[in-house]
This record gives sequence, structure tokens and C-alpha cells, in this order.
Amino acid sequence: MPSFLSKLRFDDLPSAGLAAMPAVFVLLWSTGFIGAKFGLPFAEPFTFLFIRFVLTLLLLIPLVLVMRIPWPSSPKLWTHIAISGLLVHGAYLGGVFYGIYLGMPAGLAALLVGLQPLLTAVFAGPLLGEQLSGRQWVGLGLGLMGISLVLGSKLEIGESLFDGFGISALLSVTAALMGISLGTLYQKRYCTSMPLLSGAIIQYLAAAALLGVGAMLFESRQVAWSSTFVLTLAWLVLILSIAAILLLMALIKKGGSIAGSESFLSCATGHGASSVVAI
Repeated sequence: MPSFLSKLRFDDLPSAGLAAMPAVFVLLWSTGFIGAKFGLPFAEPFTFLFIRFVLTLLLLIPLVLVMRIPWPSSPKLWTHIAISGLLVHGAYLGGVFYGIYLGMPAGLAALLVGLQPLLTAVFAGPLLGEQLSGRQWVGLGLGLMGISLVLGSKLEIGESLFDGFGISALLSVTAALMGISLGTLYQKRYCTSMPLLSGAIIQYLAAAALLGVGAMLFESRQVAWSSTFVLTLAWLVLILSIAAILLLMALIKKGGSIAGSESFLSCATGHGASSVVAI
């Protein structure tokens, strides 16, 4: 018998439920930066993320098969979904985790990727025909000013350029910023008919392959297993890689790439308020 999951849609939710989705996403997604901070002492970044994606796939694949959830209808759509996964999961999470691993505070990394709405807004007009309102531009501009002030306070004349981390960490998080910005636009343009759950599996497969190669080439692949690492991994898999990502894809599909981008800005600035210790 077909499962309700095979017809997973957000269009029929009450208006209050739809309005709450960005706030719920912000709450869940902001914990990912904290998870990176707690998990990276026990595993290198690409190894950490590879394990996370494999565990996520071990949960999602049986669910999709047992519930007979439909898969994308064409090889072309499979390819588009895989590319979006390389950007949204591989480049973004790989860049953020590697930057934190190189010494950038988790709170500062969260604030930097908060620039994503600005990049998305710049390209969404010519690529997707989406436009920001005047109020949205003001809000995004204020967010940029806040992020610039925090980054400026970290500038330090010397060998490392910044207090506690070097240019490599900044470049890594910048690559993450580009990945999530381009991935959001790419998914909105080419993956609008993507089934949420089976599409997420394809995205994670692509990202796991990318990060698995990175771990093989550049890391020792050693993990110091501990209760802290296991609990952190469980949270990142269940809450971030499944619940929050499905919410993000629903936001992109329902409200456009700019709507999804505004959630990221709220996430970064909201996390900044709670990251005084991290920064």
C-alpha cells in the first residue's frame, strides 16, 4: 500500500505550519556548527562527514525501498540531483568542517556562510527571475555589515592573518559559501520535480563519494570513538542530515531560492548571538 511519505508534499500544510518552517529550520540548522565543533576533535573533517553521510544513507535507503517512495523519473534528473548534492552537501559541509578543523571558530564560520543570501540574491535575478523587495535588501545589507564587523575584529597583522586561524581556513569556508549559493540556485532551476526523500539519497551518495575520495587522499581516516563523538554523530545524522535538509529542500521548492537563502541568513545571525564562547 502506498505510504503517505511517497506523496510527501508541503502545499497542503496549514498556513501556520508553512510560516513556522523557516524558524524550525533555523533552530535545527544552527546546531550543525556546534556539532562540527564537538565532533572534529575525534575525526578529520572529510572522514567525519563521510561517516555521517553513510549512516544517513543506511537509514534513508531502506525507508524509501520499504515505503515504495518513487525515484526521479529520468537519468537527466538523477544527474542534476547529484550535482546539486555535490554543491549543497559536499562543497558546503566539506568547506565548513575543514575550515573549523583548521582553527576557525564555529560561530565565525556560521556568520561567514550567512553571506549566502547576498550571493544567491545577486544571481537569482538573471538566472531564475526572482527579485528581492526593498525591505529584504535592507535586511540582507544589515546582515552583511554585522558579518563584516565580526570578521574585521578577527584581523591580526602577522603570519596567520587572523587571530587563531590562517587564510586556508577562510578560503575553505569561502568555498563552502560558494557551494551552498550555487547549489541552492542549481537545485531551484533543475531539480524542482525532485522527490524529497529519494532525491536526498542521490544527493548524499554524490557527496559521500566526493568526501570519501577526499578522506582517502588527504586524511589518515582514524577515528577516536567516544560517547561524545557518537552522540554528536547521531544528532547530525538524524536532526541535520534528515530533518533539517528535508526542510531546506521544501523551503527552496515552496518559496524559491531567495526564501531558502533568508533562512540561512537568520541561521547565521541567530547562531552568532549564541556563539560568544565559540568566537
